[in-house]
Amino acid sequence: MGLQGRKIVDFDFTKLITLLNKAYADEWLAYYQYWVGAQIIEGPMRGEAVKELLEHAQDELKHADMISNRIIQLGGKPLLSPQDWYKESTCGYKTPSDAFIKKVVEQNRDSEQCAIVVYNDMLKILRDTDTTTYFMIESILEDELGHEQDLENLLTDLVLIKKL
Repeated sequence: MGLQGRKIVDFDFTKLITLLNKAYADEWLAYYQYWVGAQIIEGPMRGEAVKELLEHAQDELKHADMISNRIIQLGGKPLLSPQDWYKESTCGYKTPSDAFIKKVVEQNRDSEQCAIVVYNDMLKILRDTDTTTYFMIESILEDELGHEQDLENLLTDLVLIKKL
């Protein structure tokens, strides 16, 4: 990052890189959780769920790319090892040990809810310190809110199918 770019960030760079790397780890694990869930999911509405999970997986991969680019812009280095993703992640990874659609969707919804809290907390910290990172995180949060709603809609549809 250029000198002027660093000057406009009024925040401890080490702490900011740490926060971003935690989010980066969360995004990679979320990507894999969605992707693997789409591979193994079983049950009613499987086709719709697979489509939704794969779409969300691509969004999570896009978020990881955005975050890694910002880390590099700030003069940091994104986490280089998947083992570090597990150590640094805030939201973690939930192994889909039960492939039933309701369970897989609930796991992913729970992960989205964690991500929403993490990104909302980051926005509170960054509000007056780093507008570039703030707007990036705001954009990611908007996607995560949409993902949570998509998954809630799938769960609602599953309940309604049961009533038929």
